[in-house]
Amino acid sequence: MSDTAAGLLQVGLLVALLAAVYRPLGGYLARVYTSGKDARIERGMYKVLGVDSKADQTWAVYARSLLAFSAVGLILLYLVQRLQSQLPLSLGLPNVEQALAFNTAASFVSNTNWQSYSPEATLGHLVQFAGLAVQNFLSAAVGITVAIAVIRGFARSKTDPLGNFWVDLTRTVVRVLLPIAVLGTLALVAMGVVQNFSSGHEVTSVVGQTQHLPGGPVASQEVIKELGTNGGGFYNANSAHPFENPNGLSNLFEIFLLLVIPVSLTRTFGLMVGDKRQGYAILGVMGTLWAAFTFSATFFENQGAGTATQAAGAAMEGKETRFGEWASALFASSTTGTSTGAVNAAHDSFTPLGGGTALFHMMLGEVSPGGVGTGLYGMLVLAVLAVFVAGLMVGRTPEYLGKKITAREMKLVSLYILATPSLVLAGSAIAMALATGRASIFNTGGPHGFSEVLYAFTSAGNNNGSAFGGISANIPFYNTALGLVMLLGRFIPIVIVLALAGSFARQQPVPVNEGTLPTHKPLFVAMLIGVVLIVTGLTYFPALTLGPLAEGL
Repeated sequence: MSDTAAGLLQVGLLVALLAAVYRPLGGYLARVYTSGKDARIERGMYKVLGVDSKADQTWAVYARSLLAFSAVGLILLYLVQRLQSQLPLSLGLPNVEQALAFNTAASFVSNTNWQSYSPEATLGHLVQFAGLAVQNFLSAAVGITVAIAVIRGFARSKTDPLGNFWVDLTRTVVRVLLPIAVLGTLALVAMGVVQNFSSGHEVTSVVGQTQHLPGGPVASQEVIKELGTNGGGFYNANSAHPFENPNGLSNLFEIFLLLVIPVSLTRTFGLMVGDKRQGYAILGVMGTLWAAFTFSATFFENQGAGTATQAAGAAMEGKETRFGEWASALFASSTTGTSTGAVNAAHDSFTPLGGGTALFHMMLGEVSPGGVGTGLYGMLVLAVLAVFVAGLMVGRTPEYLGKKITAREMKLVSLYILATPSLVLAGSAIAMALATGRASIFNTGGPHGFSEVLYAFTSAGNNNGSAFGGISANIPFYNTALGLVMLLGRFIPIVIVLALAGSFARQQPVPVNEGTLPTHKPLFVAMLIGVVLIVTGLTYFPALTLGPLAEGL
């Protein structure tokens, strides 16, 4: 079978698998968050936490609960790293340095999972599975709870409450993430992914040299890193490591895991607002953008532009031979289209335009289909903007899902759209202006060096976590700067979007009339795609011209 035929087959199989689970999983998620019944284990947890599961919260209380919970997680994860040498299963590794511990704690609590270190040489088993893997569950659950609260903002009217954060969080972990993660772990183990508590083995290579093969609870962390669109790998090579991703089947399964919840949440949205067509429209936008970027990345990698690449016969530098160009490009497009950050190839070694495609995909705000929860509420904010633009065109007050879009809502939308680019561009500018920031760039004299810095701050600000490997980020400046950008890029948009949801929930529904823009038809889908691309293009194009475009052209 040719590479093209094999590549098309795996893309087709991936789409078929997502289509097969779309209705059942989307419907199940809707039932989870609309059910009035609590499971026995959930009631026990509420009793311990002192939570009244029947008490709803306003957007402000919901936001404060979320921020307090995340702050506690940040502190605990920082302390676990700083005290690592005194903990069991430390494998004899020392405590993590202060700036790196802060960066890692900020990274995993913000669902970014950026790693400035080599995990197998820095963290023991306890920190890996009781610190990082636990935060993979919790940070993913936080993103989903925000999406559900935003959906309630559209579905409810003349009320303040958006639900109960503690109930949404508990149900997400107990009813959604844990069951799928258990089944996914068993599947990955069956495919050859490592799962043990071994400190590793010394083996002799075919040339007579001794090599240490590390073990660990890899499969259980691998499944939630993909399912929760987290991205923190057990090993430094991430999903390119054969212990994390041994073959083509495991590779396809991991891509499926990182896409399945963001895709299915669009059906949950349609069911909860009472119009499944709205969910299909949002899915259409996400799917179109994902397909376009997947095609572009695959095209540029298969084309292999560049003298060295063409002389070698393929753009295989930084890629695993067991995956090849098609599977590497598919993984890259899917991981940068979500807030995952897991990689099965070195994005720094992609062709200039192939790497630029991955970079630009993140700059969309990771809404195609986006992270668990974050992709949906990010796309809904852009949908509000698209409806507002359409309203300006026809000279009437815009409405979306029966809610008027007034000056208050547009101020919040504007703040949401500006927050992440401001962090990304300001952080990149400061890094390039400082000698400390420039000194860590592998290629300081050309556009590729700038691309490495821009990619790092784009990844941090959008809570992705993938990287161009040429930048040495494990220094106090980058650990601190990127850690702050991760936290601000995560929680500022969350507070803004919850405020937007609260504003919509308080409104009186507006009846549909002849002047209402249908937001479930192809015209709106096309308009929303245009808004996504234009907003991103106008924001980042000047920076892109200095990096990947200058290098590629």
